[in-house]
Amino acid sequence: MHLSAATIPLTMPGLFAKNRLDLVAGLCDGILTALILAGGSLFHPESSMSLGLSLRVAVAAAASGAFIFFVAHYAELRSELVHAERQLNLLSPGRFATTRLGRAVLRESFVGAMIASICTFIGALIPMLASMIPTAPAWLGAAVAIAALGLLGFLLGRAVYGKPTRWALGLAVAGVIVAYIGMKLRIV
Repeated sequence: MHLSAATIPLTMPGLFAKNRLDLVAGLCDGILTALILAGGSLFHPESSMSLGLSLRVAVAAAASGAFIFFVAHYAELRSELVHAERQLNLLSPGRFATTRLGRAVLRESFVGAMIASICTFIGALIPMLASMIPTAPAWLGAAVAIAALGLLGFLLGRAVYGKPTRWALGLAVAGVIVAYIGMKLRIV
C-alpha cells in the first residue's frame, strides 16, 4: 500500500510497477469479457458485429470493471488501515479512515479503478474491432484476443521473473476456454 504517495509516478515503468494489478486485471477482464459476451459473433461469419455493438460491449465491461475494482481496492486498503489500527492498539476503531490516510485510500482506490476501467475498455474493444475488418476471417477477433492474452502473459511472466512461455501459454489457454464458452453461449 502506497498511502504516502500522493501522485502517480510520471514514468511508465513507475506507473506499471505501481499499478500492475490494475493494468493487467483490466486488460484481462476486457479481453475475456469480449470473448464471453461476443464469442458467438466472433466465430460466425454471418454475425452482425458493428462498431456500435463493439462500443456497447466495451463500455459495459468498463463500467462494471470500474465498480468492481473500486470496491475491491477500497475494501483492501481500508482493511490495511484497520490492521494498522489494531497493531497500534488504538481504542477507537475507524480512526485512520477519518484522517488524511483515509482520504489517500479513497483517492488511490479511485485512481486504480479508473486505470483498470480504461484498460478493460481497451481490452474489450481491440478484439471486437479486429473482427470488423471487412476481408478478414470471422475468427480474427478471437485470434487477436487470444494472442493479446498470450503477449500479456509473456510480458507479465518477464516482469515477475517467472517463465514467460508458461505465463503466455496459461493466459492463451484461458482465452481459448473462455472463447469456446462464449461461442457456445452466443450472448451477443
